[in-house]
Amino acid sequence: MLKGKTILLGVSGGIAVYKAAELVRLLVKEGASVHVVMTANAQQFVTPLTFQALSNNAVGIDLFSMESESQISHIQKARLPDLVLVAPATANIMAKMAAGIADDYLTTILLATTAPVVVCPAMNVKMWEHPATQRNLRSLAELGYQIQPPAVGSLACREEGAGRLADNEDILETAVRMLTPPTLAGRHVLVGAGPTWESFDPVRFLSNPSSGKMGYALAKIAARRCAQVHLVSGPCCLEAPAGVERTCVTSALEMRDEILRLSPQLDAIVMAAAVSDYRPSAKSPQKLKKVAGKLTVLLEPNPDILAALGEVKPPAQVLVGFAAETENLLKNAKDKLVRKNLDFIVANDLSKRGSGFGCDTNEVTIIERSGAVIDLAPMTKEDVASHIWDRVERLLTGGKN
Repeated sequence: MLKGKTILLGVSGGIAVYKAAELVRLLVKEGASVHVVMTANAQQFVTPLTFQALSNNAVGIDLFSMESESQISHIQKARLPDLVLVAPATANIMAKMAAGIADDYLTTILLATTAPVVVCPAMNVKMWEHPATQRNLRSLAELGYQIQPPAVGSLACREEGAGRLADNEDILETAVRMLTPPTLAGRHVLVGAGPTWESFDPVRFLSNPSSGKMGYALAKIAARRCAQVHLVSGPCCLEAPAGVERTCVTSALEMRDEILRLSPQLDAIVMAAAVSDYRPSAKSPQKLKKVAGKLTVLLEPNPDILAALGEVKPPAQVLVGFAAETENLLKNAKDKLVRKNLDFIVANDLSKRGSGFGCDTNEVTIIERSGAVIDLAPMTKEDVASHIWDRVERLLTGGKN
């Protein structure tokens, strides 16, 4: 996700410094070139050698090093990165940044850089809540710094509250988003995700194995590209991606009502939800007791949400569907594309290993309205989502299908 990007990580002195070492590893794993600059206080917690070994780059520690400053290295480092992360950012370093103080290697770079800067606070809850800290936060935001809010929970000082360094995965996601071109800025999009549950008594329902991973990946990638994202999700165990407005529903009827309510204002709809085709004709108000012999449950068809969207689709709106099949993949998908008035359809063969329900990967075929068939190699669901949004963007900007 960060291949070819250069990130400067500023590390200030708090107990959360140990988490910054893991953050370096994650950034490098995603392809970034990471350069670390440490304050003197940070070096009391973790040695520069640790960060040098993890980043494979020299660590900046001394503003007055004869060797480095012969090349005015603090200015060179300030011009080097595509993004600056300050993690952990103590109350002290935030106060210096807000006041424009440049009295060591890190604060000098922060004053000289023109790259976007993300500040990741970490401190005691009372320090975080102090009016001076909150004033400095407001000042930093006004100066254009991006603030990564701290997590809430148990602190190293054995107190509880806000002040924990945000999880590294959240900081990583913020970095990726900051470095992703905002190609969907100003667009309103909706993603349908997950299964639906069709109850026939208070504790039993009909459903399918959908995990929601494909839909949530689609929502995450759209948010990275700065779209306003509505995620309408059936029941699943996934966290809503950052910056996404999620509405949780249970049944196909609930999903239909919510999506049709939102559809007129949308630029694009991608329906990755595995909507149950049938629901019980009646729901018992009490749990059905087990009895000898067979139990018969009468089913009736659920509404076809995708077809309903196709019927009311404005000319400029892009509508994308999914076809999960076990046989006749292309034939069935092409038929669905035409019947439901889709701009393109994403088909996947459930009989293939690593494709479809519950997997982190997918192997799909994209079929366009023109008849073009594009087979994608097996890849992560986030990569599949990127391919889908690339095609949506092309259509939104007047490209042919």
